[in-house]
Amino acid sequence: MKKTALLNQPLSAVIAGMGHGDLLVIGDAGLPIPAGIPRIDLAVTAGVPRMLEVLRAVLTELQVEEALVAQETWEVSPQVGEGIRTALGSVPIRTITHAELKELSARAVAVVRTGECTPYANVVLKAGVTF
Repeated sequence: MKKTALLNQPLSAVIAGMGHGDLLVIGDAGLPIPAGIPRIDLAVTAGVPRMLEVLRAVLTELQVEEALVAQETWEVSPQVGEGIRTALGSVPIRTITHAELKELSARAVAVVRTGECTPYANVVLKAGVTF
């Protein structure tokens, strides 16, 4: 059995296959997922699991060099933005528009759908390298 916190096999497999610069989106329950982009649907019910819980689990396996968060997150749901900032620690966070975030989703290796129902509770993670 795995030793890290992330137990979801499809999500762990996506992370294992990521290379430097690849994008992984962790989104709320309402984030549109572009056609052709793999969906890892973790949503069970409204609020389960929370986006920040999923983010923290992903960070146990994924080396992140940059995160992208929508300006609307900081304006409408600042507690989510602060939760992302806390989870990422020293990882740089770039602010983009929500429209840009949705466009970037079309370049992601996968979009993780959570049960989060807080507006704009989305983050794009850009894979880094461990060396």
